[in-house]
Amino acid sequence: MIIRKKDRVVVLGITGKQGTFWTEKMIAYGTNVVAGINPKRAGETHVGVPIFASTADAAKAVGADVAVGFIPPPMAKEAAVSAAEAKVKTLVVLTEHIPAQDVMAMHAAAARHGTRIVGPNTAGLVTPGECFVGIMPAFVPSVFKPGRVGVISRSGSLGTLICLNLTRAGLGQSAFIGIGGDPMLGTTTRDALEALNNDDRTDSVIIVGEIGGGMEEAAAEYAKTMRKPVVSFIAGAASPPGKKMGHAGAIVTGSAGSYAGKRAALEAAGVQVVDTPGEIAGAVAARLSGKAAPNKTAVNQ
Repeated sequence: MIIRKKDRVVVLGITGKQGTFWTEKMIAYGTNVVAGINPKRAGETHVGVPIFASTADAAKAVGADVAVGFIPPPMAKEAAVSAAEAKVKTLVVLTEHIPAQDVMAMHAAAARHGTRIVGPNTAGLVTPGECFVGIMPAFVPSVFKPGRVGVISRSGSLGTLICLNLTRAGLGQSAFIGIGGDPMLGTTTRDALEALNNDDRTDSVIIVGEIGGGMEEAAAEYAKTMRKPVVSFIAGAASPPGKKMGHAGAIVTGSAGSYAGKRAALEAAGVQVVDTPGEIAGAVAARLSGKAAPNKTAVNQ
């Protein structure tokens, strides 16, 4: 799920306004965009990219390692299932508000064909200085620069802020993995944590989490086994129980998915949890230098 320059990228919905804008940005940054998909314009070329009727046609003609979709919710399932049937390795689903039954069908197709879904409702993937897929501002040098810190985030905006702070601190990033804000994600925090732990370009990892669900708790179990230092910020400390906040997955029922529960699980695993995004860069620098402060006691919010 860490995107590389050699990966052949297919853009679903390339001829739309957003597809056109972000494809041009991806290509300019170095992403290897080899094809676009639009059944009504197959055989044409758009922003210098050949257009095919289906992902399967593109895969057969030019190859397809990664597919990214700029597709409206009603058509997202068909596009995703088609990409999975074409056996792309990674499918980045940017679309939000996809009906739950459609999301389940997408995940089932991905499981059948060995495709990893990133998302739905993800901002995408970035490997600074190399390539990106999605809608993150990888091309803004004040936000992203090559470094040795991996960033995992459910939120694109919070992930951007964290990357900005890392760049300002002179640390940079090895990779950004936006797992997405949908309740049913194809890639979890733990999955992304494992990928970064196994990446030899990554020395430290940041988890940008949110209230709701149990992904951070599951990631904490894996973090116990890691030698790379992990720092985390959890959004939603003051959110009331039972109320949906922000992403569709950010809802707390009783103690399940609560800020206090997530913080306690991460800190018990040796992850340093900071109170504000502004503390992330300093905490990472301290952990890398071996001068980190001990974890605070979990706060009951």
